[in-house]
Amino acid sequence: MKPDLKILIVDANPVRAAIIDEGLREAGFTDLVRIGATNGLVAAIEAHDPDVVVIDLEDPSRDALADMFLVSRHVKRPITMFVDQSDTASIEAAVEAGVSAYIVDGLKKERLKPILQTCISRFNAFRRLREELDEARSQLEERKAIDRAKGIVMRLKGLGEDEAYALMRRTAMNEKRKLAEIARSIITAAEVLK
Repeated sequence: MKPDLKILIVDANPVRAAIIDEGLREAGFTDLVRIGATNGLVAAIEAHDPDVVVIDLEDPSRDALADMFLVSRHVKRPITMFVDQSDTASIEAAVEAGVSAYIVDGLKKERLKPILQTCISRFNAFRRLREELDEARSQLEERKAIDRAKGIVMRLKGLGEDEAYALMRRTAMNEKRKLAEIARSIITAAEVLK
């Protein structure tokens, strides 16, 4: 983990914020920004552009967790959240909100570096999974469009499946376009001509 990470610390309690600040500095992190409230957190994150967000809420309310959900969806950064007490519902809500590390009763300066490392690793792992899922969904949608367009070409041109596919592929190569783009064009044209 690079010590030149920019870390945004969000904590309304100055004593607890100082513990986080000191622990991060002792771990070698120097680019730290501290804000005192979660109000306007998205704007603060956009303004400071941190690599990681560390939030200390002591006892998070449902509203605070709902805010975290909005923040994590919008800013896509690793988020570590420290709380003093929690329940199963709060933990589940935090995980659903995209918090990468949810630490209950564990705010100790010597634990900050490994917690941050875990947070970043977990965030990166989930991001890769999300990207792979998005790619798989996209490929599936393209495959569906190609199959649907192939059916249209087969019906309109009286071709077999392989011939229809070969015609679409040849057209894509001649026009220097993706096969899925040709398929979508065929589907659109067929819908217009119904």
